[in-house]
Amino acid sequence: MARAKQKDEKGFTLWFTGLPCSGKSAVADRVAEILKRQGLRVERLDGDIVRQSLTRDLGFSKEDRNENIHRVTFVAKLLTRNGVAVLTSFISPYREIRAHARQEIGNFVEVYVRCPLDVCMERDIKGMYTKALKGEIKEFTGISDPYEEPLNPEIVLETDKESLEESANKVLKRLKELDYL
Repeated sequence: MARAKQKDEKGFTLWFTGLPCSGKSAVADRVAEILKRQGLRVERLDGDIVRQSLTRDLGFSKEDRNENIHRVTFVAKLLTRNGVAVLTSFISPYREIRAHARQEIGNFVEVYVRCPLDVCMERDIKGMYTKALKGEIKEFTGISDPYEEPLNPEIVLETDKESLEESANKVLKRLKELDYL
């Protein structure tokens, strides 16, 4: 038997965006853990995981990146309208496609995970930035492909200056202010 939706369950999507290795997944995972402990229904949509299943047929051209985000937006919209807290972590480098996601999903909170490029490069355990600088990875965000910073995100995290807990707490505080918690 399906669980009845409670009045206070309001679905929303937290859309974490930022450069590769900026801390999007780490903060989203921590916030998801806290929200689950609070009894919310939570789903995580992470770039690396989604690309292994839902969008493995796509490359990294602008068109393919946009299609990747279109598919994720569709899933996030379905979950959100069914009372789920959806936490996405995608580079999603282009403002236009993030604006489309916001419009489609409705209860959308943009979280800009701001981190200087040099710090992101230091955090890169996979060596992607090094490969991109050598030309071995084409269309790499922050190196050979642009990242368009959000103009008016609801939340800005500075993961080079904040601890993981400070960033997570900043997100939770803002969700309360926006009446999602």
